[in-house]
Amino acid sequence: MHIDIDKDVCIGAGQCALAAPGVFTQDDDGYSTVLPGSEGGTGHPMVREAARACPVGAIALTDT
Repeated sequence: MHIDIDKDVCIGAGQCALAAPGVFTQDDDGYSTVLPGSEGGTGHPMVREAARACPVGAIALTDT
């Protein structure tokens, strides 16, 4: 699974970081980002929930 965050859509609500804190965080500007080294965490059970929790749909998950 690949995680893509559309920075042009993200509003920095932080719902992804709340749902899957081991995979998502917020950068210095307050926008969501994938934690360094956690790309392997895409199998984390809450990643799909984090994507669904995004109020603006900025997170796209694609199976690889």
